[in-house]
Parts: sequence; structure tokens; C-alpha cells
Amino acid sequence: MYIRTPARTGSSWESLDVVGAPADGPVAFGGDLGPRSLLAAYQRGLYPFPAGTAEQRIVNELMYEAQVEAGLVKVIPGCDEPFSIAWCAPDPRPVIRVGQTRLQRSLRRQLRTRSDWTTTADLCFEQVVRRCRADRTEHWLTDDLLRGLCLLHELGHAHSVEVWDGDELVGGTYGVRIGAVFSADSQFTRCSGAGKTAVADLTRRFAEAGGLAVDVQRDGEHVRLLGARPIPRRQYIGLLAQRPESRPLSTERLPARRLAE
Repeated sequence: MYIRTPARTGSSWESLDVVGAPADGPVAFGGDLGPRSLLAAYQRGLYPFPAGTAEQRIVNELMYEAQVEAGLVKVIPGCDEPFSIAWCAPDPRPVIRVGQTRLQRSLRRQLRTRSDWTTTADLCFEQVVRRCRADRTEHWLTDDLLRGLCLLHELGHAHSVEVWDGDELVGGTYGVRIGAVFSADSQFTRCSGAGKTAVADLTRRFAEAGGLAVDVQRDGEHVRLLGARPIPRRQYIGLLAQRPESRPLSTERLPARRLAE
């Protein structure tokens, strides 16, 4: 079993070389899921992927112990079971540039006819996160992570977007804002197109608040259809360092059909 030693343990998030880390798999293990640690990690281009079960923690240890021993994957202090929290920073990183969101023709038609669909922001953050967790078979959205995200929301760094059909919550997304970038963690949908509508609405609201790009973390066909394109990790870290004039994210209830215009 892996035993932490000072020689292999990073002293802080600032000491972590994210740009030079392996392109695939975790960049680091350990740390904690409190709001301060979460924010520091997101600012470095990382996002958390906790092990939802003891079995997954053991799998992490078996798969990555050699890389930790070799110093390729770092261990951040703060966790008794470091392999229970993985931190990821894929290279390349898929992002949606504001103003370049794509909606499929069928979804645009749908939105034009959904007169009861509206969108809001930060109206029910915890409910959105819980709905995202309910849709996942891989339970990386642990109770500790949920608590940390809710505290980060209370501090004004984490935000949600909700899609409503009348009074029913049918879709949503959430994530963390870091300067010019919004790192979108997850989404859920209870009605066809609602999850994509939430991401499109987030991108629109973030653009109006002075943001430059929405990071969707994991590449795939579904995010490519929304306009996501992979960029090198070094370029993504550069985006995080930009500090354009920013404004608060609008929380106004708005008609979803405006996104189809």
C-alpha cells in the first residue's frame, strides 16, 4: 500500500506543474474538497474527480502508484487517503468560446415553440448539483464534493443555470467561474434538449458578464455539437490568467426561445 513521504508530497497547489504534467489521467492526488482548496485547484486548471467507493480508490492506487513513486503525478497534502481524490487537467482541453455556441437546427425549432421554457441562474444551486449527481452511475459527485461546491457557491465562485418548463425544473448545469473562464462541471436533463439549453444559456450569460470561454472539461461528440473545440492545456492555463473587466452573472428569468434567435 502507498505511504506518503515528504519527498513525494507537493507543499501547495502553487508548486504543482500542471503544464508539464501527463496529458491523460490524473495530474495529482490528495488535497481536500473544502472551498479554499477547490478554488485554488480550479485556478490552476484542475478539477476534482473523487473516488465514489473504496474499490475505486484501490483502483486508483493500483493504476497510478508507480507514477506517483516516479514523481510524474504529485500528491497534495491534506487527505489521509490521497488516492480517494484525483485532480484532472486534460490536454487538450475542450472549451466553448463565447459567441461560438452552436444549437442544432432541431433544438432551435424546439426552443421557438417552447413558450413556457425559461432560464434562471443561481436560483437553486444545490438542487441542480443533486440532479446532476442523480443522473450519474459513476458517483464522483460525493457528499464531500457537494458540500465544498455549495460553500463555494455561497462565496460567489460557483454558479448554476436552470431551465424551467413552467414551474418544473427540467434541466441545468453548474460550475466554477475563474476570471475569463467558466469551468462547467456537469449538466442534467429531464426533457429533450434541456441540458444543452442550459449550457447555451450559461455561455450567453457568461459572455454578457465579460467572460471569454466556457470549459466543458471532457471532450465528446455532445459538447462538440455545442461548439466546443479542444485547445492545448498551455493555452487554457493562459486563458485562466486573463482578467478582463467582469460583471456579475445575470440571474434574471429569461425566455429560453431567445437562444434560438
